[in-house]
Amino acid sequence: MKLRSVLFWLHLPCGVLAGAVILIMSVTGVLLTYQRQITAWADIRGYRIEPAAQRLSADDLLVKVAEARRDLSPTALVVRSAPSAPASFTVGTGRQLFVDPYTGAVLGEGNGQTVRAFFRVVVEWHRYLAASGANRPLGRAVTGASNLAFLFIVVSGLFLWWPRAWTWATVRNITWFRGGLRGKARDFNWHNTIGFWSAIPLAIIIVGATVISYPWATALVYRAYGEAAPPAAAGAVARGGGSRPAGPQIDGPPIETMIAAAATRMPDWKTISVALPAPDAPRVVLTVDSGDGGQPHKRATLTVDRRTGAPGRWEPFSSQSPGRKARTWLRFAHTGEVYGLVGQTLGSRHGGGRVSRVDRPCARAAPLQPLAQTAVRRHAQSGVMSVRHNECVYHLTGSARCANAHHTRRVSTPSPIRPDSTR
Repeated sequence: MKLRSVLFWLHLPCGVLAGAVILIMSVTGVLLTYQRQITAWADIRGYRIEPAAQRLSADDLLVKVAEARRDLSPTALVVRSAPSAPASFTVGTGRQLFVDPYTGAVLGEGNGQTVRAFFRVVVEWHRYLAASGANRPLGRAVTGASNLAFLFIVVSGLFLWWPRAWTWATVRNITWFRGGLRGKARDFNWHNTIGFWSAIPLAIIIVGATVISYPWATALVYRAYGEAAPPAAAGAVARGGGSRPAGPQIDGPPIETMIAAAATRMPDWKTISVALPAPDAPRVVLTVDSGDGGQPHKRATLTVDRRTGAPGRWEPFSSQSPGRKARTWLRFAHTGEVYGLVGQTLGSRHGGGRVSRVDRPCARAAPLQPLAQTAVRRHAQSGVMSVRHNECVYHLTGSARCANAHHTRRVSTPSPIRPDSTR
């Protein structure tokens, strides 16, 4: 059996077996395309902030929050450069407390609770097929395996798509939509066309999902650059910083001074996030972002000594190792966020387009003999080099073959037919 046939008969059952899960992940992935932007808009809609000459310092904001909400223990602070944007404190998993940066007035926990609840459900379906509790690892295993099957479908599909003969008629039939087709011929034309234009973006999206799902995939990315993957707990140590505070901790150097030091290193910053330190924390980590939150190449971190307030390590994206850059890029390429709204839109289009594909072998590759004496010769003499018969497209070169890439049935014509040499 030829390699093309082997791949086809693996390609087809992979699509059949994993198709339902791939459909769920594709639809939920499209719904999550603008999750961050929609949630941010929903949270602050209705809040009116009047810009004043001077903002309160981060330390003053901490005091205001402590006075107004003694029941909360903020763990992080986000300040925004936009004059009418609120500051916010992280006060629990998925909870934000918004504050007027000029007066310190507590605005509330956002107006997007319904939106957040909706996206939580969508994420549960996208990652775990809505499994919960003890069944969640099983749901994650199923989505991970289906994602790997999807990667094989994309790669093998590109091989099956590859035309045997690079002629304009052949390439046109499998790279662009053709009118007038019905049934299986239409389905196959759509499958080839959408698959061709989606193959590379889909491969990037799927590989990004793979490194998110599997530690071994992350290790492979680092190994490809000759590096060792960091241990799983390295991120927590790097942000280090002791236990979470039981309440606002403002002793020691002012946090406002640390924010100012971070801002000078990235003048076009949009947000600065501060992981509020515990009393025993040796350092404070600030994340400065000049993008929209999902663009790692526009983000950097500054580590500050907790006791002296002296700026320490400045780590922009360009200073990271090649392996870490690749791993981070793949993470945000999965959602398209690495290229902003344009990338998110393109990612959703390619991810959503895959749900429209139908993988049907053309079962009507019938012999061309009934047409050979009449239509075939008439088309060839008029300069047309292909003819459709029983929903198959044949290129007329003496021994015609259906243009559908996986067909192997040859049909013969009475004699070699070529266009007139004067044409």
